[in-house]
This record gives sequence, C-alpha cells and structure tokens, in this order.
Amino acid sequence: MAITKLVSSSLGASALFSDDKIVNDLSTLALRQASDQNKSAYNTNSSFVDVFQDATGVTNLTNTSRSDSEYVSSVVQSSTTLYETTDLDSTKISGISPSSFTASLFFDGNTGAKAMHIASPSGYSKGFSYDISTDADFPSNFYIKKISWHQFNTNARMKNYVVELYYDSTWNRMDITPEDSSSQTSSTVLTAANTQTWNTAVITNPVENANVRVLFDGFYNNGNTNAGISEMRLSGYTLTANATGSFENNAITAPSSVSSMGAIITYQDNAGTNALNTDIVLQLSADGGSNYSTATLTALPDFSTGIKMAKVNDLSVTAGTSLKYKLNFANQSSGSKEARIRGVSLQY
Repeated sequence: MAITKLVSSSLGASALFSDDKIVNDLSTLALRQASDQNKSAYNTNSSFVDVFQDATGVTNLTNTSRSDSEYVSSVVQSSTTLYETTDLDSTKISGISPSSFTASLFFDGNTGAKAMHIASPSGYSKGFSYDISTDADFPSNFYIKKISWHQFNTNARMKNYVVELYYDSTWNRMDITPEDSSSQTSSTVLTAANTQTWNTAVITNPVENANVRVLFDGFYNNGNTNAGISEMRLSGYTLTANATGSFENNAITAPSSVSSMGAIITYQDNAGTNALNTDIVLQLSADGGSNYSTATLTALPDFSTGIKMAKVNDLSVTAGTSLKYKLNFANQSSGSKEARIRGVSLQY
C-alpha cells in the first residue's frame, strides 16, 4: 500500500512523502493497457485490474448485468430474437412503385417459404415496403436492434433498403450499419443465388416500442421476374432499469495480510450525472466480504472522452488476505440517470 515517510529536503528540513500519486498513475496505466488489449481480469502481488472484457472477474451481480460492450450497470439489457417468420403476409406489403407492378406471395422452392416478390414483365421494379410490426407482439420494453431477411431466386438482386421505425406519430428513417459478409450498405447491390445467408441491417440508435418496416427502394432482377425476400426476423433487447443494484469481484488472495486498500474506478454517465458516494458507492474488504469499509471516492481527471475516473487511497479495512470490492448503484433510472462502471483497479 502507500508509503508515507519523512525525507530530507535540500534545506535540511524534513518533508512528508506519499506514493499515492505514483500508485494512482500505475493503476491508471494498468486500466488503460487492459482496455487497449481487451484483457480479462488479472492480479499481481499488489493490484487487481478488471475492465469487464468478460465476466470472469465479477460475481454476486444483484439487479446488475455485465454488457458485451464491457461495462456493468443496473440498467440491464437482455438480448432476444423477438420475431421470425417464413410466412410473409401480402397484406403487409405497401408502397409499390410503379403501381402497375404487383406484389404477392410466392412459394420459394429453395426455402419452402411463402416469399414476397414483385412480378415485373420488364425485368425491373422500383420497390415496396413491408410493415413487420403488425406481425409481432412487442413487449413494452423492447428495443429493435437488427432486422434480417433472406433473398431468394437465382440471379435476383436488390439494393437500396431503408429501415424505418414509427414513433412520435411518424415514420422515421434509421441510421443503419451492415452486419454480414457482403458488407452491404444502403446503396450496395446484393446478389442472391438461392442463398440462405441472412442479410442484416443493424439500427444504430434503437427506439423503444416502435413499429418497424423495411423499404426496399429498388429492385432489379436480371430477367428473373420473382425478385424478392423469403423470410424476415427482428432481434434486439429488452431493457430493465433497476433503481439499485450491486456487484462484486471474485475474491483474490494477497501475498500477506492487508489492513488498508485503495482503488481507481472508471465510469460513464450514460444518462444524467451520477454523484460519487451517492449514486455510485464503493466498498472494500480484506476478509472475503465479511466486513466492508465504505470508501469516499474523489474525482480524478477523465480517463478518456466520456469516461470519468475516481479514486480512494489508504482506506482502513478489517485485516485479511481475501480481497474484494463491492460497487453499489442508487437512484438509477432509464434515460435520466444511468451509471456504467467501465473498470476497477484495486491497490493493496
């Protein structure tokens, strides 16, 4: 732990020296290195570092969850596939352009599915939209994250898809990114030869409880008059906001008995401003969690853009060799106050 001692000054007097700044800098560097290298939790003879690259370093998550985005929060996301269909409904099709073209259900011999297609005698069709939302019973806290579909028919091609979500009494076009091997974008032509690959659009900023539709703004079919899609599905996450919660690390063993500890944490105000020692509370223990001492966290300069940092040094704890921290959340609320713990470095 920290060393405090008298050292001689050049004037012959004595000055008080503390290594807290050195220890804090080393802890910060350890957190940065672990973040840059996506390291799992690890410990040395005098420190323990976890940036939540995986869940191996945490335990006793109460009303909290570790996200795949590498943080722990009491606003919990749970991934789910909400809806998947192989029976597309012709009543969901609208916005056909030009109106002289027809959209209908078509039995795709490759997938065995009822598929949607546009019959175009000229070999070219403008497009259509498909309203998925009326097919699915959305839970009240569901956020759509991905929309996927299968194409069908040899040489059928499509391009210029757009995802729209209905909220605030209007249809809103969403920012999307591709997530498949073709690296598609909204202007990339996708070729399909009876492919079973899911083409997926990822919504950058999901919206709660929104209706959803996909507009295929352009089709051309290379002489195949049944260009279209055969299956669609939605996936995303449910969001549960717990006002309070906590989590701990798996106990680590110190090489000798410890009676004082320190820590640096990195955290993010995903919504609102979280007050240290009120909304985010840190406790430390050297006897395996039988006795916790509550820290008074002090803010440090930001760890990086949007990521804050706080520290405690030389907190007295009940002596022992089984070292733990416990982080507690309070006053959390979706969209108004959401704390995300990004990293912890214990000092001992």
